[in-house]
Amino acid sequence: MTQLRNARSATAVGVIAIVLWSSLALLTTLTEGIPPFQLMTLGFGTAFAASLVILGRRGIAGFSSWRQPWAVWATGFFGIFVYHALYFFALKAAPAAEASLINYLWPLLLVLLSAFSAGEKLHKRQMLGALLGLVGTAFILQQHQPRAGAAMPVAGYLAAFGCALIWSGYSVINRRFSEVPSSIIGGICGLVAVAGLVCHLAFETTIRPDFSQWSAIVVLGLGPVGLAFLAWDHATKHGSLATLGALSYLAPLISTLLLITVGRSHASPILIVSALLIIAGAVIATSRSTATAQATRSIISHE
Repeated sequence: MTQLRNARSATAVGVIAIVLWSSLALLTTLTEGIPPFQLMTLGFGTAFAASLVILGRRGIAGFSSWRQPWAVWATGFFGIFVYHALYFFALKAAPAAEASLINYLWPLLLVLLSAFSAGEKLHKRQMLGALLGLVGTAFILQQHQPRAGAAMPVAGYLAAFGCALIWSGYSVINRRFSEVPSSIIGGICGLVAVAGLVCHLAFETTIRPDFSQWSAIVVLGLGPVGLAFLAWDHATKHGSLATLGALSYLAPLISTLLLITVGRSHASPILIVSALLIIAGAVIATSRSTATAQATRSIISHE
């Protein structure tokens, strides 16, 4: 029972990451004009700087969690940096709505892959919840029509699908390092910032952010980048991967609602359908069956 409660608590922590990622689109619009890799460098650099301040309060001992095998560092770096690099390429090479939809196959893939991970059992309700979330996301993105007469952007589609594979795979593989403290994410953010800087200097022209852009970058680095990845790391190591996958479809819904609230997007009837599908999927995926609840109560009563 203690293990079950801990798993639920870790899954709840993962919801923090999902909610924070919901603000990513809004914050990105506030940094319009900043090249992607420069934004990656500044955002992850902010997260790295914050981790130095927090861990540095204990002196050198605060960084003891960073003494990990190379496989831990390589997994985190590959999962986070390569995912973002492919995502930026996909948004440039394919229509944003279509690339986003393909990218959002990752929660569904996470639900499926979790069936093969140690200690995870795939339930029909979780599969159904993930599918409803995918359909709801498709409705949201369907509001944006693809470019007429444009050739099929195969490279962009492949990059977006690569995003889905990498992030779902990283989330599952990360569970193998459950004994590694999540504070290592701060160091990985530093590596991603350095890699982003190299790509920025090689492929982009530096733009000096103004005050409002800097404000958005700092919030981005502390929230959707820093705290969100920290929470996701803890959740994927100790929570329910299948439930996390199904709940992740709340991100595009909350993101769209935020954009509408601040006037960056417009509401439409199709959004209501999307909201109902995604919320229904989340409720179904996270609900416990009656049989399971009764079995649990039976076990407790005999202890």
